[in-house]
Amino acid sequence: MLVPLEGAWALILGVSSGMGKETARALAEAGCNIIGVHFDLAEGQEQAEQYAESLTELGVEAHFFNRNVASKQVRAELVPVIHDLTSGTGPRVVMHSVAYGTLTSLLPAEDGGDGAIPAVLPKQLTMTVEVMGHSLVYWTQDLVKASLLPRGAKVFAMTSAGGSRVLSGYAPVSAAKATLESHVRTLAVELASRGVAVNAIRAGTTVTPALEKIPGSEKLIAHCQEINPGGRLTRAEDVAEAVVMLSSSDSSWLTGNVIGVDGGEFLAV
Repeated sequence: MLVPLEGAWALILGVSSGMGKETARALAEAGCNIIGVHFDLAEGQEQAEQYAESLTELGVEAHFFNRNVASKQVRAELVPVIHDLTSGTGPRVVMHSVAYGTLTSLLPAEDGGDGAIPAVLPKQLTMTVEVMGHSLVYWTQDLVKASLLPRGAKVFAMTSAGGSRVLSGYAPVSAAKATLESHVRTLAVELASRGVAVNAIRAGTTVTPALEKIPGSEKLIAHCQEINPGGRLTRAEDVAEAVVMLSSSDSSWLTGNVIGVDGGEFLAV
């Protein structure tokens, strides 16, 4: 059964760019109020504030917080705020779209240009998996503990082809994505009795600030555009549309999956 999103709330972790940003707008257009967490410096913070204001022009509430999404203290501060904003009901939609980690290799490697990609350091590997993988679990734990993940809620975690394939210079993030997908499966099972669905969204190659930081991204973009059966790259709007569609279902039976939103790119590589 489909249910309206008007008046519901969405919590988007990583709201200021890429998939999170576009999904916030799509959900707002569907009438969903937005709570966004992002981590930006001065210029990025100002842009995020302007974006939040533009969402309110759609007739919804939009509250953005410039905080470290992986911080335990930040969760302790924001969970009560989420409680108050949602009048204790919690968000219907939770989106984990966190792109903060180290881009390098496990071993030293040539980058195809004039330099070399250094080997990952232990602290870099630990930080990347903690921020991009484990933080999904920590947020879910705190929301459940505060009774802020209601029956019918939908949890989405953004993954990528790198979660199951090797991409040059992507090793720490690849490990984080594989960890994230594992957490999605386990959370789906553990939250099933509560009627909460948990899925990973595997977007196709999408030109975002995070993608452009990957060593050799220009070649990756050109290759994926050439082989995509749909004849183009994935757009952030494609992901946003999928999240809105899935969030509009009252069913919790679609859960524990890695859902490809890529026009068939993953199948064609």
